[in-house]
Amino acid sequence: MQGHVAIVGGGVIGLSTAFHCVRAGYSVTVIDRNPPSRNGCSFGNAGMVVPSHFIPLAAPGMVALGLKWMWNPESPFYIRPRFDPQLFEWGWRFWRASTADQVRKAAPLLRDLSLASRAAFVELAALPGFDFGLVKKGLLMLCRTQHALDEEAHTAEQARALGIPAEVLDARQTAALDPALTLSVAGSVHFPQDCHLSPDRFMAGLEAELVRQGCRFRWNSEVRGWQTERGRVRAAWVEGEPVEADEFVICGGSWSPQTASQLGLHLPIQAGKGYSLTLREPRELPALCSIFTEARVAVTPMGRTLRFGGTMEIGGLNETVNPVRVRGIVRSVPRYFPAFEEADFEGIQPWFGLRPVPPDGLPYLGRTGRYLNLCLATGHGMMGLSLAPVTGQLIAGILSGDRPRFDLSLLSPDRHAR
Repeated sequence: MQGHVAIVGGGVIGLSTAFHCVRAGYSVTVIDRNPPSRNGCSFGNAGMVVPSHFIPLAAPGMVALGLKWMWNPESPFYIRPRFDPQLFEWGWRFWRASTADQVRKAAPLLRDLSLASRAAFVELAALPGFDFGLVKKGLLMLCRTQHALDEEAHTAEQARALGIPAEVLDARQTAALDPALTLSVAGSVHFPQDCHLSPDRFMAGLEAELVRQGCRFRWNSEVRGWQTERGRVRAAWVEGEPVEADEFVICGGSWSPQTASQLGLHLPIQAGKGYSLTLREPRELPALCSIFTEARVAVTPMGRTLRFGGTMEIGGLNETVNPVRVRGIVRSVPRYFPAFEEADFEGIQPWFGLRPVPPDGLPYLGRTGRYLNLCLATGHGMMGLSLAPVTGQLIAGILSGDRPRFDLSLLSPDRHAR
């Protein structure tokens, strides 16, 4: 036995980290503020594994596009106006990071992480009894206009330069790739290495395997303080009692900044609310997952159901549903899938989740310089599910003293330290 690891956060990053730590021979305790029946952003997301997403959220043109979208209440991106110094700092850092040089540095790393994570998903899907509906047919970036298709063709060219296969298709070729679907598009870009799965089944499988391996869970438990000594964390104070461990990992998603601030760590993250709606009996069922390029809506078949998800609403830790944002998703569907109607979504309760969004679009991953036995694995934004397995592998390796197989300097938890 290597020692005891306490992991703060029971989302997909926390459970993936716990899974690989158990595999590495550690005893593990997972501490989560929610009950076991939680339904956060690890459960209702689009379930996509996307090597195609090698461009970070902070990229050239995103600031101007975000400002344009802010004036449309149904647009894919919205920042709720409020006086918040942390939001001002986040926005300033986002603007500073939205450069071509940032994309040039980040893209190869995001590619390598995504491809390693995809390989890990394939390995996990082969485990006995661990069926989470992994489908390896690729992703379609669906474009209604020729202008959008031309822009996506440029992204496809960048992808191929990085070694990521991508094929630009016209409307006829797109329809031939997914013949069960009626489409209204100018064309698409097909990324054949992308995959999709059912996130709730993946989470259930991870948790069941961890229980089988003896992992301990502390549900309904919030870390309210820390005990430190001589540059090490000795214990996390959880509901009035210390949880001691040899190593600690913060995987708290959008709540990570509060947890880290108790240790004197500065972690710029904004909660980016996303919504999804799942049709139990869709009019048509595509074989491939897709993204409505102009509307920024993700579409994923999960068994016999069909999930539509989207929006990035920067509004703090606000756990309410904004019906205007949901309406934007619903209205986009018939524009791309003309066999569907807005009425198909009547009576469906929208799901929402708060994604942890760092200002430069890159997660915080690795040891912090302030404490010898503290790691962070958080801030994955919209890539949490996609990068979860490789994140777990890397953290388990770091705890074991292994040299990471990738240069993780861009992901340093201390890169925004004051």
